[in-house]
Amino acid sequence: MSARVIHTGQALVDVVLEVPDLPVRGANVNAATYTRYAGGAVSILVAAARTGAPAVHAGAVGTGPNGDLLREAMAREGIELASPPVPGKDTGICVVLVEPTAERTFVTTYGAEREISVDLLATSEPRPGDLVCLTGYSLYPPTRDPLLAWLEALPEGVDVVLDPGAALADLPREHGARALGLTDVWTSNAQEAQELTGVRDPFAACAAVAEHLPDGAVVVVRDGADGCYVRVEGETTYVAGYPQAPVDTNGAGDAHTGVLLAERALGTPWHEAARRANAAGAVKVTRRGPATAPTRVEVDAFLAERGPAGPTSG
Repeated sequence: MSARVIHTGQALVDVVLEVPDLPVRGANVNAATYTRYAGGAVSILVAAARTGAPAVHAGAVGTGPNGDLLREAMAREGIELASPPVPGKDTGICVVLVEPTAERTFVTTYGAEREISVDLLATSEPRPGDLVCLTGYSLYPPTRDPLLAWLEALPEGVDVVLDPGAALADLPREHGARALGLTDVWTSNAQEAQELTGVRDPFAACAAVAEHLPDGAVVVVRDGADGCYVRVEGETTYVAGYPQAPVDTNGAGDAHTGVLLAERALGTPWHEAARRANAAGAVKVTRRGPATAPTRVEVDAFLAERGPAGPTSG
């Protein structure tokens, strides 16, 4: 059976407002547009599903209009929702303020997506070869304890992927260390790697991140439009990016992560998976909305226009 990409993180509704700039405290700003999208963990799963890997959401989804939107989006993309709806409580939202520079600012609420348990997560039934993704935002209460307990009991051969987000740096050291000790694959942007290690250079940060992980763990550190660095078997390699004029950067990192993991689930070597993930992120920033990653065919076409892959360097 094919390896699957399983995500344990929060599926949220992104309420996206395009604004000319951020208001100062107590002031007002008029938004040019207002749109509701399926976001959060769904963005990564959409990217994985469009790449051709089986994608499963192991988290909680509520009842009500937000939960309905998420279920419809996942069904449309062929994403399996493993758990039943949380009764009597709707999913939360993330308000996303997008500026003309394509930079985004978030305000997030809590809802049914935080109502997880070991039994609920277990409905995804991970098996050897699967990649189980968690986000640093799940390491806050009330999701932290059931999530870590479940991860610690996973079958041998299931790879745990940590996408730390900005949350990891704010956690008590013991909780972060517990998650890091379970991590087979780290994937983050350069800022998040620096927050863990204090190392600014993304090439050097890969080795510094690896020091916090079990032996043999893979480290991927994104460097925006410039591409990413991949550390496999103790060697760090630069994989060039494809700079674009961005329209919306919300979900670009998720597109990268989803494609990276889907390619690995399909058997693609790490460096080629990273090259395709770089291409997917480049396409995504030219589109509005979080869960707008390209399909595998679109990534093929994007790369074909740019000729053979250039060499990577260590």
